[in-house]
Amino acid sequence: MIFDKLCNADRYAALHPLFAEAFDYLRFTDFIQIENGRYPLQGERLIAIVEGAQGRSRENAPLERHRRYIDIQFVLSGHDEMGWRPVSECQQPTCDYSAERDIQFFRDAPASWIGTPPGAFCIFFPEDAHAPLVSEGAIRKVILKVEAV
Repeated sequence: MIFDKLCNADRYAALHPLFAEAFDYLRFTDFIQIENGRYPLQGERLIAIVEGAQGRSRENAPLERHRRYIDIQFVLSGHDEMGWRPVSECQQPTCDYSAERDIQFFRDAPASWIGTPPGAFCIFFPEDAHAPLVSEGAIRKVILKVEAV
C-alpha cells in the first residue's frame, strides 16, 4: 500500500509499466468536465472509474481485495478515510473471490486507517485489502484499475 500526493507520483512510475500513463491521466484530465462513469484508457489493462458517493461509517465499510487489478484511488473532493489490512491477515471472508467482478469481501477489521484528502492517492496492490469511502460527507474520486503484471 502506498499513500502520497499527486505531486510526488513520478517516484512510483517505475513500479508498473502503466503507472506513468495512469498518473498523467490524473494530472491532465479536467474532472470538472468528466461525468461519473467507467472509461477504458488502455482496453481492459487500464480503466478509470470516476465516481461520487456519500461516505459511510467504518462499520459499514467492508474490506475488499482484488487479484487482477491494482487500485489507484485518487480523491478529487471530500475526505476519504480508507481502511487497510494485508490480505494474508484476513481470516473472515464473507464470500468467495469473484473472478468476473475481481473482488472478494472480508468481515475483518482494518489494521489501520488512512485519511486521504483531495489531491492525495492510495495504491492498493493485490496483497492489500482496503475499505474505501469512509466519510461523514460526500466524496468524489477517481479509481484507476491497473492490470497487475
